[in-house]
Order: sequence, then structure tokens, then C-alpha cells
Amino acid sequence: MGLNNLLEHFVTLWVVIDPIGTIPVFIAVTAGLEAAARRRMALLASLISAGILLFFLIFGQLLIEALDIGLNSFQVAGGIILFLFALTMIFGESKQDVEQRQAEEDLEDKTHKQNPAIFPLAVPSLASPGAMLAIVILTDNHRYSMVDQGITALVMLAVLVVAFVLMLLAEPIIRLIGHSGAAIISRVMGMILASVAVNSVLSALMEIMKTGQL
Repeated sequence: MGLNNLLEHFVTLWVVIDPIGTIPVFIAVTAGLEAAARRRMALLASLISAGILLFFLIFGQLLIEALDIGLNSFQVAGGIILFLFALTMIFGESKQDVEQRQAEEDLEDKTHKQNPAIFPLAVPSLASPGAMLAIVILTDNHRYSMVDQGITALVMLAVLVVAFVLMLLAEPIIRLIGHSGAAIISRVMGMILASVAVNSVLSALMEIMKTGQL
């Protein structure tokens, strides 16, 4: 895997996992908890999201091929979905605003029994639908060797480790950049993701024209 591909994979995974956007969500769902409980929740959310994304890395393409869906077609569809996801990051409510509101509503509901480490932290904050989709595209068996896919897995795990560290440092980071700063960063990441999504669609369309295979 070349340096350009490695950088593209890192940027894509950073954007779709969005460790910075998870910080306000983490603060909302852990309000009132002791430091030890917050650390346990951050660790559990990171481990669950890693397990989910590794599942899609290993078995995602097999499931797609079992359904007889061409990977080029999947890449076009995935690129379009990632592009729409990027538009919501740019023009709509930021990820942290939506998920923080959901988390706060859940905390207000006395009958809510869901573990916050699972929802909304692990899914959909870290292991978002966009992240599941991206990891399948970035580990295409027809384009990337096992070594390349292993590197992508390490990059994904590195992003999740960063997310874990940022959750542990959530309160000082929010005090430093503020919720507005986190929203601005999210929108900039949306612009980058939109560019990556367009590139993914164009690459797949060129491959279809070259090979005639969907």
C-alpha cells in the first residue's frame, strides 16, 4: 500500500468514526458518573465498536458477494451514501448535536435500560453505518492484499485508540475548543469526506467502464 492510499484510508476512517464528534456524546451519557465508571464506559465502547468494525472488515465483502452484489456497484452506492452522510455533516445538525440530544433524551427516560456504552457510544457514534460501509470498501479483496487489509485494520484500531484517549480527556478538550469548535471541526471533516466519497464513486465507474463488470 502506497503512502497516498494509507493517508486516504486514515482520513476516511478518521472522518467516519469521528473521534472528536464523540466527545460531547460521551460527556452527555456519562454525566454524574465517577471517574472509574467513565473509564470503564470509554473502554467498553471502544472494544465493542472495534469488534463490530472488525466483523465487517472480515465478513462484510463475503456477505455482499453471497448476495451476488458486484463490489463496483457496492462501491458506487457506498460512495453516494458517504457523500450524503458528508452533506449532513456540512449542512445539517452535526453528529455530536444529534447524538448528544438523543443521549440526553435517553437519560431523561427513567425506563431506558440500554447500556450507554453500546448505544449511543459504540453504535452509532463510533461504529457508525458510514464506518461499517467504509471499512468494507477499504478492504476490497480484489484491490487490496491481505497485508494491505491488515494495515487498514491497524489504522482503524489506531483511530479507535485515539477515540478512547479523547473520551478520557473529554472534559478538558471541550473546555478548550467548546461545543462550537467541535461542530466546526465536524463540518471541515464533512468536506474532506465528501471529496473522498466522490473519488470512490469515480474510481468505481472507471473500473466498470474498463472491465464491464458491475
